[in-house]
Amino acid sequence: MRSRYSAFVLGRHDYLLATWHPRTRPVAIEPDPSGLRWLGLELKSHHRLDDGHATVEFVARHKQGGRARRLHELSRFERVDGIWLYVDGQAR
Repeated sequence: MRSRYSAFVLGRHDYLLATWHPRTRPVAIEPDPSGLRWLGLELKSHHRLDDGHATVEFVARHKQGGRARRLHELSRFERVDGIWLYVDGQAR
């Protein structure tokens, strides 16, 4: 989760796509809106469901157009060939 957040901060869409499960991966990721600034990541919880499935709850804060916002999500990850891949997330 931390590496994916860092990829968002750095605009590394290639990394985001590479760590997204092929079953749910979009074809492309839209560029960030102008003026978007990421402010921080708080990991609330993580649960390993079994050897191949896990969830991570997080809050990512950002600012755009002078307005602070937060993304609170419960993300699902699946291990494929030893690598954890983002499957999807549910807003909290």
